[in-house]
Amino acid sequence: MPSNPIIQGWCPGALRPMMSGDGLVVRVRMQGGRITSDELKTIAALSDQFGNGVIDVTRRANLQIRGVSAVGHKGLTSELRKLGVIDADVFLESRRNIVMTPLRDPESNAILDMLTALLPDLPELSGKFGFAIDTGLHAVLQDTSCDIRIERTEKGKLLLRLDGMAHGIVTSKNALPDQIKSIATWFATHGLDSGRGRMATLIKRGVRPEGFDAATAPRAQHDFAKAGPLWGGMLMACAYGQMPSSAARALVQLKSDILITPWRALFVPDYAQQVEIKDLISDPNDPRLQIAVCPGAPMCPQALGETRGLANKIAPHLPPSRMLHISGCAKGCAAHTKTEITLTAQANGYDLIHHGRASDAATKTALSLATLTATPEIIFEG
Repeated sequence: MPSNPIIQGWCPGALRPMMSGDGLVVRVRMQGGRITSDELKTIAALSDQFGNGVIDVTRRANLQIRGVSAVGHKGLTSELRKLGVIDADVFLESRRNIVMTPLRDPESNAILDMLTALLPDLPELSGKFGFAIDTGLHAVLQDTSCDIRIERTEKGKLLLRLDGMAHGIVTSKNALPDQIKSIATWFATHGLDSGRGRMATLIKRGVRPEGFDAATAPRAQHDFAKAGPLWGGMLMACAYGQMPSSAARALVQLKSDILITPWRALFVPDYAQQVEIKDLISDPNDPRLQIAVCPGAPMCPQALGETRGLANKIAPHLPPSRMLHISGCAKGCAAHTKTEITLTAQANGYDLIHHGRASDAATKTALSLATLTATPEIIFEG
């Protein structure tokens, strides 16, 4: 196992999958995060046929079919192409990193269509460069990773904001295409290093494009429960970002379009009935919602220890309102910002970090899996 995690600098796709510890990870980017019952039913079946029956719900509001073999990948992409849910080629697929609010309105959908059509005309950007459309009823995507944000002001006007900047510029739907092209061209010139780079990193260095010095703030982020009845619909979280294909098939019985969210949860609009589906979370007080966790070993070849099994054992002992991040390595894929408590797997056990990231200095080191599961209270001391 490598002691220093490898930064890939790109996200997997359907046409360019990524090898993991349990086989190829095949990411399906649903347009606007919307998936119909028929599409979900088919993807569940394909997960069983070509993968290991495990489906990820990612922080970029995508689905991932896990455990696909190199031999089976061709057959899987052929079926996904028949379903109409993958792009024409890798070039388009790698650019379609768009996260959209589940609280969409007609203007949100029009912006999505505009941005999707614009992507082929943008210059070469980094593999993880992405967009957020947060123009619905409430602001809900300000904690979601992206580079260019399309939001609203407190008065409801469209706002174009660069990630890492507190303010943006008031804009209009007609002005957005040229503005986005201009920003993308500027970023391609100033923000790339060997094909990698993120907007927030560039902004942090003090490099900013002309015209973005206007002091117009986005509306405040709306606080909401991460599971349960919400906004006239139902939000169902996937424990640690995964669901078995059986849970996907159970969702099909709701006979409703489903919106994939970046909170590793699925939103069913206009469905207020309490829904209980095995392996999905509809209780907003479920302690598993307080834990950010990556796949860990053996699913990730870079992980130095298990994560999700450990999370399940700690969850019943997690004090209310305490947030925990469990990372299989120092890369910290499940939480890039500081977390109240972090456990990072190392070759000799787990590091315990308070108010930091997975790579930060530890308060305690070399904690064994046996110790953590037998005496989980030591995690919350101090």
